[in-house]
Amino acid sequence: MPIHPHDYTVSVRGGLRIDPHSGAIAPNIAPTTTFLQSSPGTPKGTYEYSRADNPTREQLEAALAALEGAPHALTFASGLAATQAILQLCKPGQHILVCDDVYGGTRRFFQNICHPYQSLHFTFVDMRDLSLIEEAFRKQRIDMVWVETPTNPTLRIIDLAAVGALCHKEKALFIVDNTFASPLFQKPLEFGAHLILHSTTKYISGHSDVTGGAVMSSSEELFTRLKFYQMAIGAVPSPFDCYLLLRSLQTLAVRMERHNQNAQLIAQFLSQHPRVSRVLFPGLPSHPQHALAKKQMKGFSGMISLYLKGSFDDIKDFCSRTRLFLLAESLGSTKSLLNHPATMTHASVPENVRHELGITPVLIRLSVGLEDAQDLKEDLSQALA
Repeated sequence: MPIHPHDYTVSVRGGLRIDPHSGAIAPNIAPTTTFLQSSPGTPKGTYEYSRADNPTREQLEAALAALEGAPHALTFASGLAATQAILQLCKPGQHILVCDDVYGGTRRFFQNICHPYQSLHFTFVDMRDLSLIEEAFRKQRIDMVWVETPTNPTLRIIDLAAVGALCHKEKALFIVDNTFASPLFQKPLEFGAHLILHSTTKYISGHSDVTGGAVMSSSEELFTRLKFYQMAIGAVPSPFDCYLLLRSLQTLAVRMERHNQNAQLIAQFLSQHPRVSRVLFPGLPSHPQHALAKKQMKGFSGMISLYLKGSFDDIKDFCSRTRLFLLAESLGSTKSLLNHPATMTHASVPENVRHELGITPVLIRLSVGLEDAQDLKEDLSQALA
């Protein structure tokens, strides 16, 4: 009788290939750049050149596809390299609708590179309000819709089913950046996404030691085009990075469970602290879209944003006092990280836009790690005091 594995099993076993010669159950690293040909233009095996294909990378892509429930996956040297590949699908003059609270690096790439040099046009809207998306479709032809949910850094939740239905009705490509949720807690393909994007630097790596990106799809046509861009542009991960990501995938499910448990406890603690004016965490009933988060997510991940009371000097003082929460960019690490979006991850976003989005000088973003939750609460408590 066939086994239909659940996510925990797929996390550990997805893409697993037993070496036919040695019987090794750990993936082999194939650091070679080129492969033997039996005659000119005729490869001896499956591979020709590692920029085009590599056995270690191919195994990682199979594992990621299985975990996201997609038939296809492609990996890249970073999340933004994956973003660049997706934007190659667009022709000059086409229009992309983007959730306004998008990662600062994504907005910078869209506005500072894709708009002036590829002649692509971008409109940013608050996608919590479906009527604003519908209005954008009425005003002009929209060719692609770009969504993050939860968003970075204010953790807004966007209704994937509703946006997906609208995209299919209007024949627009539906792209979902699933980095914050991970494939364990959210499956955008189930809601009509054409492409799913991950910065594998974050939860999929989980150890702050690999930079990478990935794109998953159920479309053979989109996969074929992106596969060509992957090869032709060449922003691919090294075999060593692919090996580390394969190793990380085996613990992704248990890590995400712990991230989620710790974040829930920390969010509850912070929501009652007198120095905190507001906590943003989809797992709290106080989150304005808590019901939607429960509907489309299996867990709430490990990201918390909060507004502290006081001045920017108070914020800087707080950031200098934490001991377990490390002041650093990025997220999804086993170690707890502390980020000040206005001066770090979203510093490239114009100040007036940051203000409109709620990325104020008193906003802090936490990536809750795998440490003991009581120790993390004590660290925050002493820093807030």
